[in-house]
Amino acid sequence: MGGYGQFCPIATTAEVLTERWVPLVVRELMCGSTRFNDIGRGVPRMSPSLLSARLKSLERAGVVRREEKDRGVAYHLTAAGEELGPILMAMGEWGQRWARGDVHARNFDASLLLWDMHRCVVADALPGRRVVAHFDIRGSTCKRRHFWLVLEPGVADVCLTDPGHEVDVDIATHVRSLVTYWMGSEAWDDLVRSGDIDVRGERQMVRAFPTWFTRSAMAHVAPASA
Repeated sequence: MGGYGQFCPIATTAEVLTERWVPLVVRELMCGSTRFNDIGRGVPRMSPSLLSARLKSLERAGVVRREEKDRGVAYHLTAAGEELGPILMAMGEWGQRWARGDVHARNFDASLLLWDMHRCVVADALPGRRVVAHFDIRGSTCKRRHFWLVLEPGVADVCLTDPGHEVDVDIATHVRSLVTYWMGSEAWDDLVRSGDIDVRGERQMVRAFPTWFTRSAMAHVAPASA
């Protein structure tokens, strides 16, 4: 992308941040993804070649540091990249407050939602052993319907095929209902009572399930329309 030809710091910052996908790549790095494939799972509609190009441009801008390791390449935010945290949080809060009315069904990607959930696990709330939650989610734009979250102390994974472990909690719902819960618009218990979310399993596990996660970092922000 060509520059704006202005010395204004807003213009120079926009030259770094406003290329398509760049804020989301930085978001993934801020959320703890360091491997190329993990960053890619957070931006599933972005091609690997474009992701590679954006990482290189962020490296040139001094926002990302590329590190060669025995197990491959890792990407980390530099001090300059870390300072973008409040900027992206402010963007997210503005979007939650003012732009939620523009969120249509075409944006409801269950694979992205489960990826977000798996990194918001409250380790101390888990029962101290491996637990598995199976999701049957209708209506996702990713066309996938079945997902498994495998949670162990210190480890959380999203599986797209049956991992072969005993399932502790079964959740059946429409992707819209799960997104509205995750983004703070609806309470879990209300969605369960209404039948929009069907949760099955041992009673203790069913009751504990929503405590295993924090919700979206923006869930506390009420939309302006509310």
